Amino acid sequence: MENIKILLAEDDANLGLLLKEYLVAKNYNTTLCEDGDKAYDEFLKNPYDICIFDIMMPHRDGFTLAKDIRLINSEMPIIFLTAKSMKEDVLEGFKIGADDYMTKPFSMEELLVRIEAVLRRTGGIGSENTQEEFKLGRLIFDSKKQFLKDGETSIKLTTKESELLKLLCNNANKVLERNLALRTIWSDDNYFNARSMDVYITKLRKHLKSEPDIEIINVHGRGYKLIM
Repeated sequence: MENIKILLAEDDANLGLLLKEYLVAKNYNTTLCEDGDKAYDEFLKNPYDICIFDIMMPHRDGFTLAKDIRLINSEMPIIFLTAKSMKEDVLEGFKIGADDYMTKPFSMEELLVRIEAVLRRTGGIGSENTQEEFKLGRLIFDSKKQFLKDGETSIKLTTKESELLKLLCNNANKVLERNLALRTIWSDDNYFNARSMDVYITKLRKHLKSEPDIEIINVHGRGYKLIM
């Protein structure tokens, strides 16, 4: 994404370089720092749109770095990267105000989707994501008014149905990761929210059944895909 500046702090030199090269290839202006102190100094010198911090780093760990940066800019979007998967670490990250949290190993594609989602929520990505009306075969989906129209017939969607369908439409023909959808719409990817999302997916499939060329499929172990 052109003009979006990312501050990346990762002490694993190989992973850091790999992440930077991938993000630069996706047109993100990315600065890599190998420890928390260097990342903090870099943040003081230059403006950034989003930060991606490893948690376990020398000199200043990711949590401490995030706290220090939030004292300067309380709205700065932050994504944590960590090899840990303990619930306590996840909770600590969100207490600090993390916008997202990824456990290693992860796919580059998922990281990219998470970055885009955080930037959308925080206003870092603009006009290309402001579409409110979508054409699904013969069906017209108005995400602002929360209606699904089939000719003269209209179905009023709930807020969650509308948010989920809009997220699927924005990622049409691509995998919508379950955790991304849960954190974007429910703000938490716990078991109960996951079951709730499954219920809404079932409802959306019923709403779309009149259009045979439109389908929401399960992608095992990952999430859902809206086929158009």
